[in-house]
Amino acid sequence: MIETGLSVGKIIKTLVQPNKKIKMETITFDKLLLKTAFCCMASDGKIVPKEVKKIKELCAESSLFIDFDFGKEINILRTKINERGTEFIKYYFDLLNNTELSEDEELSIIDFAIKTINADEVIEYSEIKFFKAMRKCLNITDEIILSIYPDLEFYLEEDIHTGSKLDKLINNYLGSVELPQFEHIKLDI
Repeated sequence: MIETGLSVGKIIKTLVQPNKKIKMETITFDKLLLKTAFCCMASDGKIVPKEVKKIKELCAESSLFIDFDFGKEINILRTKINERGTEFIKYYFDLLNNTELSEDEELSIIDFAIKTINADEVIEYSEIKFFKAMRKCLNITDEIILSIYPDLEFYLEEDIHTGSKLDKLINNYLGSVELPQFEHIKLDI
């Protein structure tokens, strides 16, 4: 897990412009990591116990998650995605795209994302599309990513059909997935 240079409880203030309305949101980096992992888990329209277990392990192993009620937080996200559907995912991309992060923080986001996507050992193309859109929200170079994660080359290749623009990637992902109503996430795994 990559955490060099990350500060515990760092508060990130970001300017978010969903639907052209400007509003300031404050989020801690640990919650941004959890939201990243949750969105990756839900990106294929399924929440599988192996993915929940992996996210719980990532949070437990990280020094960023202090006094953290995993069950409560993950089910808050489940409720929000059930209420808002694809708007929840769009908001996540807006949040990530408009947040200033260090290189180490961006690498942590990638680490949480990849470990979550790979947790169930089944990689759906919708998860790859989601990762590509998420990656376009970050400033880190592909070269740095590949120096740490050499197996991610496929995740970083441009789609022939989507080009490289973030809006096209997000719309391509959202157009390919149908988000169901997710059940309460059980933690007895």
